[in-house]
Amino acid sequence: MGSAAELTAAALMILGFPALMLAALVPSAPLFAVLAAVTYLADHYLHRKGSYLINRLSKIRAGLSIRFLIRQLLLILLLARLSHADDLIFYGAVACFIAFYGLQAPHGALVTLIRNRRRMPVATRNIDLKSRIRIPDAPPRGLLHRSAEKMLHLDLFAMVGILLSAGQDSPTTPGFVGVGLTVGLGVLYVLALVPYVRGRKIPPKAEVVLAAVDDWLASYKPETVLYFSGSKDSAYQVNMWLETMEQLDTRPLIILRERAILNNLAPTTVPVICVPGGVHLMNLDLSTVRVALYAANVGKNIHLLRVPTMKHVFIGHGDSDKLASVNPYSKVYDEVWTAGRAGRDRYAIADVGVRDEDIVEVGRPQLAAIQTWQGVPDSPRGGAADGRCPTVLYAPTWEGWDGNPGNTSIVLAGEKIVKKLVKADPPVRVLYKPHPFTGTVSKEAGAAHRRITALVEKAAAERAADSRFTADAKAMAQAKAELSRIEARLAELAGVGGDKGDEAEATRDGVVDVARHQEIARLRAEWNDAYWRSFPTYEHRVITGAEPRLYDCFNVSDAMVSDISSVVSDFIASGKPYAVTDSGEIGHEEFKRQNTAVRAAVILSNDARELGGLLDAVRDPAADPLADARKELKRYLLGPDEPASIVQFNKAVADLALKAEARNVGQQSRVGAANADPAETAELTNAVPGQRTASAGDQDGVNAG
Repeated sequence: MGSAAELTAAALMILGFPALMLAALVPSAPLFAVLAAVTYLADHYLHRKGSYLINRLSKIRAGLSIRFLIRQLLLILLLARLSHADDLIFYGAVACFIAFYGLQAPHGALVTLIRNRRRMPVATRNIDLKSRIRIPDAPPRGLLHRSAEKMLHLDLFAMVGILLSAGQDSPTTPGFVGVGLTVGLGVLYVLALVPYVRGRKIPPKAEVVLAAVDDWLASYKPETVLYFSGSKDSAYQVNMWLETMEQLDTRPLIILRERAILNNLAPTTVPVICVPGGVHLMNLDLSTVRVALYAANVGKNIHLLRVPTMKHVFIGHGDSDKLASVNPYSKVYDEVWTAGRAGRDRYAIADVGVRDEDIVEVGRPQLAAIQTWQGVPDSPRGGAADGRCPTVLYAPTWEGWDGNPGNTSIVLAGEKIVKKLVKADPPVRVLYKPHPFTGTVSKEAGAAHRRITALVEKAAAERAADSRFTADAKAMAQAKAELSRIEARLAELAGVGGDKGDEAEATRDGVVDVARHQEIARLRAEWNDAYWRSFPTYEHRVITGAEPRLYDCFNVSDAMVSDISSVVSDFIASGKPYAVTDSGEIGHEEFKRQNTAVRAAVILSNDARELGGLLDAVRDPAADPLADARKELKRYLLGPDEPASIVQFNKAVADLALKAEARNVGQQSRVGAANADPAETAELTNAVPGQRTASAGDQDGVNAG
């Protein structure tokens, strides 16, 4: 429902309107003015926050324009109650608000027309369309950004002027000045939009844009495509593959189907085409593509799967024991690529129609950033004067949507885990990094998170006052200075070019500056290094937000406690000891049977009594009975360390591209050798993409064969 501040603002706004009516009926111009200001400010705050409550109000016929209209009508009522019904200011107010409301129609129509006409049939990044077609600048941001709010708020001039006149017996000058400003500025706003509706202010027609994209495709000749469709919340599923695509030996291309995904795409140097329309996608010239990679099983995949000249591969967006990892839909692909042997075995056990010979093990290229464990440096028993405390990361997942107590440890076991860690002897450092969705569904999870945060912060304060723990204040000061310098430079780089005015302008100017992109990557690595040096190596810490990233926390930790999720599967790449909580209390043996990733874990009950086994393994490798099991499980889940996963991935792409080429050569030879009638030959030839033969009725792919 929103934060406490949003709920307060919503309450003030909703209760403000009945109060406004009472102020109008009393009548009291000063009280009306105060209450009107409250409703204006609360409404504005909720819109700036993008509050869910604002969206709900529009569903119950209390949308933005209605709220402004009610406030204006109540002002008319106030004038009548103050005996101004026969005064010129009363008629001026009525005429003003009627005219002002009438201006909303042309204003809304023009804004809609401009946005529609500037919407591209395809949106791109890192593709040079600027040299091929003319795409004009976007209208000034001030004209279109939150345009409805800006237009409606012009009534403030009339409101203030009329209220000033209403509080006096005879002067009407303030009222008519306000009326004139409201209507005049409204007319000017409408007139300012008119030039952007047609002419050279709008991009070329769809056919011209699509021809330019095809021209770029013909010159670039993409060979490997990453295809993705989904909601804006699923953008992480394609983002995790961007670095891998940048490291391909072949020419890569990313094809997206939703504008929301493009808007949430992480920075990349790979060319990107967002094609919302199925017909437009099926008519793109992708004749040079030999391998198509799919990160999710969605209905829109059919628009590319229908192309026979490329081989299609499901690569997914994670490796776990979830049912999604053995989706029967996967048998539509030519191959399914898994990280290690575990993925192959899952399909064999599930028996959903995916043949073993169509499964290729390629490792997980995304995990290259995770460093392997070198053991904990020696440190004195009392603290970290000459070494450092072992670091234990507690990274619970969130509560999920179904209320299953086995989803997360945070409610039933979180506090007990953290209490044991902060009181451990010899001491350890605790990093607490909760899932960003924690508490969004369950109040109990949110409350537990706040208690754990308070517990960690209290323990950190106590440790800072403990004379056994010492730190190099000078080194930390230098690290903090580095952080400030790096953050300033990152902010400077982020501001270069600014946000593009709209989709068309972003498409025109969306070619990434490779040098800038590389500098940002280098600075982020430097920031991460400086961050960990900016506070003592023994300090407990709560880590929220995007930075430092989860893998950065992996690299500074010596062990982890978590729940069943992809976090555990990824942490296994480090080879470090880890523990997983059986929050659902199904029993250790059954827990292992159901979840491959816990076979080499210390399994915790909700009272965390087994936590000592994890700490013993961290402090003394000789007391680590699961070390060999972790190595075996890592290989089983993620494949061998050598060759590197990206090498395996590139080889799989190259091998499959050869298969696609062999198929295409064979097909062409059969077409050339056959003495088929012209109609049959034409049908075979048109199976190659790049021919604009799709009909308008084929847009949703229902008729796609």
